[in-house]
Amino acid sequence: MSESKNNESPVKPASFKKINAVKGMNDVLPGESAKWEWLESVVRKLMASYAYRNIRTPIVEPTALFVRGLGEVTDIVEKEMYSFEDRLNGEALTLRPESTAGVVRAVVEHNMLYEGGKRLYYMGPMFRHERPQRGRYRQFHQIGAEVLGFQGPEIDAEVILLAHDLWKAIGLQNVRLELNSLGQPPERLAHRAALIAHFEKHQDVLDEDAKRRLYTNPLRILDTKNPAMKDVVEAAPKLLDFLGEVSLAHLNSVKQILDANGVSYTLNPRLVRGMDYYNLTVFEFITDQLGSQGTVCGGGRYDYLIEQVGGKPAPAVGWALGVERVLALLEQQGAALPDAIPHAYAIVPDAPSMPLVLQYLRQLRALGVNVQMHAGSGEGVGSMKSQFKKADSSGAQFALIFGADELAQNTVSIKSLRDGGGAQRTESLDRLESWANSLQLTS
Repeated sequence: MSESKNNESPVKPASFKKINAVKGMNDVLPGESAKWEWLESVVRKLMASYAYRNIRTPIVEPTALFVRGLGEVTDIVEKEMYSFEDRLNGEALTLRPESTAGVVRAVVEHNMLYEGGKRLYYMGPMFRHERPQRGRYRQFHQIGAEVLGFQGPEIDAEVILLAHDLWKAIGLQNVRLELNSLGQPPERLAHRAALIAHFEKHQDVLDEDAKRRLYTNPLRILDTKNPAMKDVVEAAPKLLDFLGEVSLAHLNSVKQILDANGVSYTLNPRLVRGMDYYNLTVFEFITDQLGSQGTVCGGGRYDYLIEQVGGKPAPAVGWALGVERVLALLEQQGAALPDAIPHAYAIVPDAPSMPLVLQYLRQLRALGVNVQMHAGSGEGVGSMKSQFKKADSSGAQFALIFGADELAQNTVSIKSLRDGGGAQRTESLDRLESWANSLQLTS
């Protein structure tokens, strides 16, 4: 009789290669995400104080939106966008490399300026195909503010003050403000002609990137990081010298408001932005503590973008900050960033007590106490020793002991796990409201 096939060794499944995240697109793990949530909560509160309202736009937009809005000869459009063709209808789509164009598209599409100007803010991921390095990732996150439909320089100053107040709210230090004006299109055209003439005389000094931009976007040459071009860039004509009375008056009004509010700044005539849609006021908040990635927040006025994406002409101004850069800078400065640790850890020695204990834990949570319940292993809930070990490693300030003796007396024992531990007290479960707040104040 042949041996049963049931005795044959099972075929081992083929081993699977581990799949990692795309290079430059990082996971934000629970230990770090608490810092993100804290920053976002501070931003929401500050935006509300300025009467800015949240807007959320799609991550994927038509490619034409960015080509038209950012400019065909910008680095973002030429080199960095994640663009693809929709397999169903052949539409050209792009993962958003920035959010201003998308916000403007939404404002135009939904006729949001019909009843007047809007103050908006957003948070979310952006995508650019860059060489990953500290402070620069292929998926990165921005928080931004956009004000649409208001013409005056006081709005430019308001968005700058908003960013300045955010630095104070989160405790960010050593960030300096640089300010410039790009004037209006006719002034930039005159400056552009002078720039081309200047750089044509020094083509032997220009690198390949500058030569490529010479006749398409010479203003961007001023933003070069090539030290070999420093002298020729410094000697280039300054846009400020080409500004008319109206543009200069706009810039001076912004400066006066900043001066009156005690906000220091440096006028940088070489400051330009990476997108073509800016005019008049441009600005950046800069640090020297993040290496080459020194811009923490940047923005300016873009009065022609709304028309470029199909809307009626309307003024606008805004800024965006890099979340990863802000958090990295705060950590480098030694800021005490929050962690998502519970206020208390519930120890339950007897499994049959769980239904009753869970009722009390829900009451505590409703009163604002963050409580982590011990999760048992196997058939039991774990020994007291193992539960206390888990309680200690959770980071919680207190252990709540729901033992048989305590529950029989309708009480809970509260043991301190920090500052040397040892202190323990007993509280009535009938009077949760009277002592629940003490678990939060000392954690």
